Amino acid sequence: MTDPTRLPADGLFVGRAKTSAASHPLVVTVRDGEVIDITSSTAPTVRDLCELKDPAGYVRSAKGKAIGALASIAANSFEAGRDAGKPILLSPVDLQAVKASGVTFVVSLLERVIEEQARGSAEKADAIRADIAGLIGHDLSKLKPGSPEAMEIKAKLISRGAWSQYLEVGIGPDAEIFTKCQPLASVGFGADVGLHPVSTWNNPEPEIAMIADSSGRIVGATLGNDVNLRDVEGRSALLLGKAKDNNASASLGPFIRLFDETFAIDDVKRATVRLSVEGEDGFSLEGASSMAEISRSPEELVKAAMGPHHQYPDGLALYLGTMFVPSKDRGEKGKGFTHKIGDIVTISSEKLGALVNRVRLSPDCPHWTYGASHLMRDLARAGLI
Repeated sequence: MTDPTRLPADGLFVGRAKTSAASHPLVVTVRDGEVIDITSSTAPTVRDLCELKDPAGYVRSAKGKAIGALASIAANSFEAGRDAGKPILLSPVDLQAVKASGVTFVVSLLERVIEEQARGSAEKADAIRADIAGLIGHDLSKLKPGSPEAMEIKAKLISRGAWSQYLEVGIGPDAEIFTKCQPLASVGFGADVGLHPVSTWNNPEPEIAMIADSSGRIVGATLGNDVNLRDVEGRSALLLGKAKDNNASASLGPFIRLFDETFAIDDVKRATVRLSVEGEDGFSLEGASSMAEISRSPEELVKAAMGPHHQYPDGLALYLGTMFVPSKDRGEKGKGFTHKIGDIVTISSEKLGALVNRVRLSPDCPHWTYGASHLMRDLARAGLI
């Protein structure tokens, strides 16, 4: 059986799995194609593992037992055909805060301005896009936020009447950091991802997410889908919470790749993140983001999120943003892309594998019912804390 997570052969990976044999989620790694349970009193959660002095060294030497082949467990993780008696993969983070950075690729900044100018109307987007691009050009990939050149571009957009709060976070000195979901609310490989029923214009956001411990040390990375409601956010940036944080709207996985001698922050900065969408209607979409074009470095974004001004005692997972905003028409010309129920979204990167999810409405996805209180009780009953 082919492994649908596409994990590379090298590297140290850590994640979470659920089995019928344990009430609590398992901390797992992958060895020779097998998923290994390494849950212990030293690291009963992924949060605890990330707090260790050498997370990669711990995983490399940790004793454990196999719970099944990765290919089989990944295949059983798809919501539509799960066997509840067999293991499934979960989101690889647990107690960490799940945060996200917005407008971190200057080349996608214009799309945010367009969303706002269009007031959530997909029909108006093409005309506004052409107008603004004609004013300032298309290649903004080298623009550094806060620089004199960035301020000149901002002035042009203001004079055009296209000023937006997105300009402040896209090319100004301060990054946008927001809460994507609560700890334990993210979903993982194979899970359904949710759209709020009020939305008629929405899209996936293929991203890399940094995993940092409570001190701000970045210990690894994973893939993420920062599911976005373009019409809701376009009506008002104050609706960001409704546009971004809904049941099953934050996907992470398939595993965290820990930093070690085979993988480091420079690999993140050189990565290409690929997206494919396959619809039940025969529609297909392909795209890619080059992390080399990010306008703020991963380290800068983590420092903007946490430090003396804001502490996270359980660490955080931080989505880094995307440059990919799908505009390919799906149906009537000029209306651009939006999801349809049943879409299969695959986000992949060579060194991180593939994250695959099916799109549904948020109320129809499994409701989030397992919180921190449940996890603590289950770990205590198992004698792990």
